[in-house]
Amino acid sequence: MIPALFGLALAAAPAHAAWNLVAVLEAEIVTLDPHFSTAYISRTFGYMVFDTLFAKDSKGDIKPQMVQDWKVSPDGLTYSFTLRDGLKWHDGQPVTAADCVASLRRWGTRSALGRRIFAITASLEPTDAKTFVLTLKEPSGLVIDALGNPVSPVAFMMPERIAKTPGDQRITEVVGSGPFVYSKADHRTGDRMILKKFADYVPRPEPADFLAGGKRVNVDTLEVRVIPDGATAASALQAGEIDFMQYAPFDLLPQLEKNSRVKLVNFTGGNMFAGAYRLNAASKPFDDPAIRRVLWKLVDQREVLDALGLDAKYATLCATFFTCGTTYESKAGTEAAAKPSIEAAKAALKATKYAGEPVVVMEANDLEAPRVSAQVLAERLKAAGFNVDLQVMDWASVLARRAKKEGWSVYGVHAGGFDLGSPLTNVMVAFNCADFTGWQCDQRITPLLEAFAKAPAEEDRKTIAGEIQAVMYDQAPAIPWGQFAQPAAYRATLRGLIPSAIPVFWNVEK
Repeated sequence: MIPALFGLALAAAPAHAAWNLVAVLEAEIVTLDPHFSTAYISRTFGYMVFDTLFAKDSKGDIKPQMVQDWKVSPDGLTYSFTLRDGLKWHDGQPVTAADCVASLRRWGTRSALGRRIFAITASLEPTDAKTFVLTLKEPSGLVIDALGNPVSPVAFMMPERIAKTPGDQRITEVVGSGPFVYSKADHRTGDRMILKKFADYVPRPEPADFLAGGKRVNVDTLEVRVIPDGATAASALQAGEIDFMQYAPFDLLPQLEKNSRVKLVNFTGGNMFAGAYRLNAASKPFDDPAIRRVLWKLVDQREVLDALGLDAKYATLCATFFTCGTTYESKAGTEAAAKPSIEAAKAALKATKYAGEPVVVMEANDLEAPRVSAQVLAERLKAAGFNVDLQVMDWASVLARRAKKEGWSVYGVHAGGFDLGSPLTNVMVAFNCADFTGWQCDQRITPLLEAFAKAPAEEDRKTIAGEIQAVMYDQAPAIPWGQFAQPAAYRATLRGLIPSAIPVFWNVEK
């Protein structure tokens, strides 16, 4: 009976216990297969339990993580990777090159970046227990970036037997090599999940830096509680019942800022969200790019961000499609959106062939940013002379409707800055001519995406990203409405918390 009683005590450990860190994340962790889902919460779980060959630091540079050394042949076609010493799976078995090869092959069936890499892969094979070799058919500057990029699904490593699970099927065994071990026995669906410190994890020698560096765990357990209501979670935080909440409610930020026992983590750059209006280029009236371009004159980012009730320190105007504060931020074409006004939009609309067709605005009533952004746009569209039909539904219905070419015109959406930061992962660009989010097709973009993927130098990719953005501004398949952060909140007793919109709990002391 004693072991069973100990298990129950662990699951109900108080937040104030020094060995137990209690966190409330954006949602319940349902999908434990970080390759299978693009959901951000599954990615968060992945970084706790699994590990990556490379990882991004706070400067945006890709650093080795599980890899000790790697080299590239002079012709840029052959990459040789050697793993660090001491890597183990949670079941005690050593991590091998064959495990990594199998993991990459599975990830390559799920990831947009992975598919591009494998499309030009001649071979990927282990050469011994710690070394594997990737041979390309043509040079690419994206290999290392793809292996360390935090865009979901991330290239997490798994044991070979698990990684052989087809990508369209979920894994049934959760065994990683990361700093935390998933405790299936302590998982209470709808209540809490327990992750335990992996005693055999060998951190890198460097200090922790965002997702890179030494992942040193200073608590015995990470307890992930399920508290869906943000106000309830904020009350629990202030009462000391939990230690961390990923998203502090916007309307409670002033209260939390005044509480000396609580601290807030603001975010910048890729750790912010970027919002946009996605237009239906397959259906009237927005099948006409001239009518779509009217929205450059209409959308006032400051009005949208103000409507969200955000203090200026949590929000910023951002005209680029590729996330302000990240590598491919560009000003190309942005002069079109420089001076929005109702009067300018009215004049621009009169110069088009708009014939009063209904503009169906989809408002997701269960997500704050899509709801508010849609409401603001609907009012401005009416003021400019559009015939507006605002239809309220839940987010799941928005997703189902947008998959059809008819029945909708525009909706507001936001996504993580890292995910939007590259033309190859930005959903408004990457699915050009094969799109389900706006049915956009411009023949100029497809070869530019190919050129971006093949470009060996960062400066070349920046130039091409600017060229892609210029086309986007010309065609207006989407209209950015601003960039914002939803701060995390935590008890002031925590030290060493890494400022990351992807919550990570190594380096933290309590």
